[in-house]
Amino acid sequence: MENNPAVQWVKQRPRLSAWVVLAAGMVALLAYEARNVGLLPSQWIALIVATILVAGACIWIISWEDKDDPEDEAEVSAAEGAAQDSEAAV
Repeated sequence: MENNPAVQWVKQRPRLSAWVVLAAGMVALLAYEARNVGLLPSQWIALIVATILVAGACIWIISWEDKDDPEDEAEVSAAEGAAQDSEAAV
């Protein structure tokens, strides 16, 4: 399973893959719920584009709390080290 190209792509790009999955689900729900509304093709396109952008914004906001970035890990490690140093001094 680890050698599967799709699994490798998801591991290398977790936010982008989450965006794709969330956008696909949201567009599927939109299409199901609005199927009998009588929208014009241009309205469908606008709604689908807006839905994909909202999914991207959701993933971006969720990623604010990620600690996966090396810069974030370095900051967390430095803060923990400083806390341990201050506890050791007391």
